[in-house]
Amino acid sequence: MRDQIDVTPELLQYVRELSLREDPVLAELRADTAALPDRIMQILPEEAQLLALLIRLTGARTVLEIGTFTGYSSLRMAQALPADGQVITCDISEEWTAMARHAWEKAGVADRIELRYGDALETLDDLLAERGPGSVDLVFIDADKTHYPEYYEQSLALTRPGGLIVLDNTLWSGRVVDPAVQDAGTLGVRRVNEMLLRDERVDLSMLPMADGVTLARKR
Repeated sequence: MRDQIDVTPELLQYVRELSLREDPVLAELRADTAALPDRIMQILPEEAQLLALLIRLTGARTVLEIGTFTGYSSLRMAQALPADGQVITCDISEEWTAMARHAWEKAGVADRIELRYGDALETLDDLLAERGPGSVDLVFIDADKTHYPEYYEQSLALTRPGGLIVLDNTLWSGRVVDPAVQDAGTLGVRRVNEMLLRDERVDLSMLPMADGVTLARKR
């Protein structure tokens, strides 16, 4: 039985040449984000393309994103939605999301994206109060790792039966398997991974792609 293949730079370039479909606005936003000091928070383009595919496979119309950054994943998901679909995305940085707003406008999907500023836990509480449980079709979690367990629980309440929760960075650059690493972010990722394994409310698959992508389908 073969193990996971090592993804060399050459192989990643091959994947992008033979699979990635990225329009000019997405490509420009990715290039602009790569010039930022915080560029490590940028989602890989092939992962964003997977999110778009999952939206279409699940027939999602309402998407929640926890962690906007410069808006690449928001843009990709909004493009995959029907014209009356909506992405609700939340972040605390006006600087980063200013880039996002510009790209959304340029791509012609700004009307499909609602940006909420503030603490994500409070935003999720607000959404539960406003929309009620089961009101979201797909959730993408990609924010601070310390609160991943809380984000997951609130997202599960918001997600409809048959809906999907996607968690990014669940391998956390390998730190999850290093017992010497005990920072709050790593502990948060470990905890949510352990929670997901035991959670009979969802069907589960952790994918060893990018920095670890976990899919949880609400039963």
